[in-house]
Amino acid sequence: MASILRVNTLTDASSNNSVPMATVASGSAKVLGQKNTAGTSIDATLNVSSLDDDGTGDFGINYTNSFSSTNYVASLDIPVVQSAGNSDGVHCGIETKATGNSEQRTWYGDAGTNATYIDWPTDLVIHGDLA
Repeated sequence: MASILRVNTLTDASSNNSVPMATVASGSAKVLGQKNTAGTSIDATLNVSSLDDDGTGDFGINYTNSFSSTNYVASLDIPVVQSAGNSDGVHCGIETKATGNSEQRTWYGDAGTNATYIDWPTDLVIHGDLA
């Protein structure tokens, strides 16, 4: 049988540091993941059901629990210094967002027609309200 703990505030044992439950629920990351370079696996995950490889530098994250809307905020990072031999550097970003998944891209060069898509290891953190 499942149980529910209903509280308004969490505090440490000395009651010196407290945080309202609304801050905990709204401020916590809802998705975490570390994609490998090849785009074939994702580790250190939270709320990730699967990863899909849509081509070079193009991958998707499927969520175990959907968001209530597409108004969530995603932060992507290429965690190690990568060199593509291009002075425009390396980039990562969200291509599309849906409540149950998102599509990401990694590239070097400019974001226009001169972009060269390439598989980079990518860290992903998403904040928002779950459905």
